[in-house]
Amino acid sequence: MEGIVEKRRKNIMQFILIGVYIILTISGLTLMKVGGNSGTLAIENGNMNFNISLISFAGLFCYLCSFLLFTRLVVMFDLSYIMPLTTGIVQVITLVVSKVVFKENLTWQAIIGASLVIIGVLIMNWKRD
Repeated sequence: MEGIVEKRRKNIMQFILIGVYIILTISGLTLMKVGGNSGTLAIENGNMNFNISLISFAGLFCYLCSFLLFTRLVVMFDLSYIMPLTTGIVQVITLVVSKVVFKENLTWQAIIGASLVIIGVLIMNWKRD
């Protein structure tokens, strides 16, 4: 009985980490786009200066944290599972965020593509008895 509880706790923790990774990735991308500046790097009089808006910096920080978390996820899961799963989910959520937050146009091709990604993720996770 104790082994089942531990396994369930481990599974829950893994999916929480996936969720945090997705939230950090989407937040990072969104904040960098809202910040509107990827930073400027300049060397003047032998000094290096890097200027970035606070919002863009927050996005960069979120994205960096998501990358570090992803390196942990790669170790925890099969690469052939975690890569398509997280990439697919991030792509679909990014499409929704781009429409809702940035009022970008969605084409039929994008909607069909996102639908195929969702179907692919569902098929990947379909448990066979």
